[in-house]
Amino acid sequence: MIPVISFVGKSNCGKTTYLVKLIAEMKKRGYKVGVIKHDVHGFDIDRPGKDTWRHARAGADVVCISSPQKMALIQKVDKELALSEVARRVEGVDLIFTEGYKQEGWLKVEVYRQAACAAPLCRRDELLAMVSDIRLHEELPTFRPGAPEAMADFLVERFLKN
Repeated sequence: MIPVISFVGKSNCGKTTYLVKLIAEMKKRGYKVGVIKHDVHGFDIDRPGKDTWRHARAGADVVCISSPQKMALIQKVDKELALSEVARRVEGVDLIFTEGYKQEGWLKVEVYRQAACAAPLCRRDELLAMVSDIRLHEELPTFRPGAPEAMADFLVERFLKN
């Protein structure tokens, strides 16, 4: 199975900013990266009036759009899928990062900046590592928010070496 690492943290602590840097670093090293973004509020990637929107509106349960550069699949679900169910649909990558999924029991890296967040989100025993401007747990690998290279080294050593 493809390794799945969830990047978690409170709102505005810098998860997306950090993930963008880490993805770019992993790509620079030649790895293929998948990302699953958890959205508790619901989302819509189809624009009203477009063909795929019209297909879904007519009742299609699954709508795909494909071009020479990319493919997207929109599937109606009766309930929120577990991360394992979503991750099984991701193929052809070396690593899957998630943003969110803090309630699921996958490997977690908490992104925490003292100036932006009142307190950390997770307990020490829930974490693989932290991305933070301060060290909160001596024995836990902690990486600086502005330097994704060290996290990339850690992930390669831990999950991709073989």
